[in-house]
Amino acid sequence: MKNIPVRERLIFAMDVQSAESARALVETLGDSVVFYKIGLELMMAGGYFELLDWLVARGKRVFVDLKFFDIPATVAAAVSRLNGRGVTFATVHGNQSIMEAAAAAAKDVKVLAVTVLTSLDRGDLDDLGFQCDVQQLVISRARRALAAGCAGVVSSGIEAEAIRRELGDRLMVVTPGIRPVENRLDDDQKRVLTVEKAFAAGADYIVVGRPIRDAADPKAAAEAIQASILAFHSVQ
Repeated sequence: MKNIPVRERLIFAMDVQSAESARALVETLGDSVVFYKIGLELMMAGGYFELLDWLVARGKRVFVDLKFFDIPATVAAAVSRLNGRGVTFATVHGNQSIMEAAAAAAKDVKVLAVTVLTSLDRGDLDDLGFQCDVQQLVISRARRALAAGCAGVVSSGIEAEAIRRELGDRLMVVTPGIRPVENRLDDDQKRVLTVEKAFAAGADYIVVGRPIRDAADPKAAAEAIQASILAFHSVQ
């Protein structure tokens, strides 16, 4: 897990409106980004798997973030369709039997279990009927993911340190909600950290979207984040 090329530790969340826009952004970013996350917005836009194959053909790593949630047999069938396509990660979001089915179906894809979305806070968990605090829920789901055979979890950097404390290095930790600067008031991500704090807490990979996509110069923004990652890991 720790022998990860430094420039692959940045995963760009490519949430754009079309596959054409995605291709143009990849060309703009060039070698500043190696790893791409493609999710629901692009799936619903059309051309998803053509884009996936296009990325793989260009030597990019791909994270299929569709958060599979259905009966176990259906999730297993969906995950199995990703085998052999050059996909690195795929996400599931469900109970123990769903995670187990996904992990069993994965051959050359690493299954990541979503713990608690970074857009949720304590009040949101109350609305959903969870009586425990966020950290307790994240640790519980991480333990279940490990038992189910998942390769890792998606977790806020705020909880990554607790995962490392409880489970050591037995799971990869992929951390979204990264903000190079202080969080804006109009941002729907609630549990966020800076690049350095996320890695210090134990993240293996960070997922960054809007700070790159919405930058005046997306490639320069990505390179600045890559420089922060390199600086952090150079002193570890």
